[in-house]
Amino acid sequence: MVRLGFIIGLLALIGTLLSGLAAYRVHEQELAIEGIALARAIDVHASLVQDRLTERELLARVSSGLFRAPSVVRANMLQPLRSAIYAFKTDFVVASWIARLKPEELDGASKELAAAGFPNPTIRRIDDQPIDVHSLTKPIDVLMDLEPRNAETRSFAGRTVDDDPAIGAMLSRATAEGKPISSDPLTLLQPDGPVGLVLAAPVVQEGGSTPAGFVTFSYDLASLMLTNEDLSLFSVALKDPRGEDGELVANDRGMVSSHKVSAQAPPPSAVRAVTFGNRDWSLAYYAKTNAVRRAEQTAAIVGAIGLALTGVICGLFGYVAYNNLRLSREIQVRIGFERRLTAVIDELNHRVKNILAVIQSIVTRTLRHGADIDVARDLLIGRVHAMANVVSLLSESQWQGVQLKGLFEARAIPHAERIAVTGPDIAVSARAAQSLSLLFFELASHSDEGLSLVGQHPHIVAKWDVTGEPPKEIFTFRWEEFNTSEATRRADSDFGLILLDRVAPEALGGTSKRYFTDVSYVYELTAPMATVVDMTERDRTEQFSAPVRPGK
Repeated sequence: MVRLGFIIGLLALIGTLLSGLAAYRVHEQELAIEGIALARAIDVHASLVQDRLTERELLARVSSGLFRAPSVVRANMLQPLRSAIYAFKTDFVVASWIARLKPEELDGASKELAAAGFPNPTIRRIDDQPIDVHSLTKPIDVLMDLEPRNAETRSFAGRTVDDDPAIGAMLSRATAEGKPISSDPLTLLQPDGPVGLVLAAPVVQEGGSTPAGFVTFSYDLASLMLTNEDLSLFSVALKDPRGEDGELVANDRGMVSSHKVSAQAPPPSAVRAVTFGNRDWSLAYYAKTNAVRRAEQTAAIVGAIGLALTGVICGLFGYVAYNNLRLSREIQVRIGFERRLTAVIDELNHRVKNILAVIQSIVTRTLRHGADIDVARDLLIGRVHAMANVVSLLSESQWQGVQLKGLFEARAIPHAERIAVTGPDIAVSARAAQSLSLLFFELASHSDEGLSLVGQHPHIVAKWDVTGEPPKEIFTFRWEEFNTSEATRRADSDFGLILLDRVAPEALGGTSKRYFTDVSYVYELTAPMATVVDMTERDRTEQFSAPVRPGK
């Protein structure tokens, strides 16, 4: 007994170590796969954002290049460009012409604005207060034309933009560098308007060296950089250039808000840089799902399965070893003891390998990559429960077979109360019982998805029969779910299809088919009765399970 306990303990230790190693490998693989998928999705998003920004900067460059006007004082300077800028379809909020005017040109500019129909042609500051023309000593930048012209935008014409912190700094840099320059984030149109960016392209007239004005385009920041799909793996934020610890994020309605990032907050999963308006912008990406927790859950499932298998193996080994020890004490004087003991062990190994092979197939196909963890867990528990239940029934009968009706009476079959079972009382072999138990579980587990065509759950009829004369009797099984259709019944899983169409028929040496009628779903299985009962296997098992009488 001490030696038996030592062996079982050693098997338990080895099984535990192997389970831990498998769980560790699964954990690392899940983390690697999640990391690769997240990085690839982030790179694609950053590339799309950069393409979008490049298109808008190209529009500004083309507009400034096509802009040739004899005078900058006119209030309809965008007229030649209106059709061209809309052809680009870059969803700008407002396009405008900002003229750089000398003090003596302001009266003419005011008349031009009045002639163009703008409501307030007076040249005024950005806060809509009149400007003292006599106090000016240098040119100022005045908004002379804009697109679209509507009730919300027409009131902006005639304002100077030099006093605006964001726009003034942008125009100063565009003047110095002679390139399109983007502003810092700012609210557009009104104080509570959307947060956006303004891109200004300087316009230099022929023969001139300094800009005569600027063509500007303003864009909503949400659609420009922060758009993202609802099912994406991450959320995106823009590092606010106005502060080192600020970020701009967009909600599901496209409203952009700013918040400070605390030092204790988790860092972003990745940071990508994009360029727009000769400035670098940093996009921070935060993973929506916790890849570490998901990997830990998957690893925990794999480890639990490994420990369960270890317990099954140790239990089976301990049970058989104890019986072998007891038998060896009772039949010490009988000839052929070693031959019979070897045969028992070989049979046990064969059955254990079969059970482990089936469980391995169940685990592999149920926990395939991409499967939903909750759904896979429920299916895996149900399938393993079905296998454990049939093993218990076989153990109770000394592996002499299982009554076919007993498989439907077991708790391992879902919705057994809705299944009408009819057929002769047949004791199927151990191999057939394992295949039929998994088959019944798969059929029953897919029969409760949604309501039926008449607002009720499907009614199920399981019927089998034996036809023909010995030794060519044929076993026929028919499963029919009434009040269901192809539209209301959940599609069978990959594992279920393989089990229904290939594994179960091949295990019984028969054929199967499944189809939908006008009012039901039908699965039919036909096999030779000799394979279903398998008297050869039963006789062999009976010899192993027969009681041994001690020698005299």
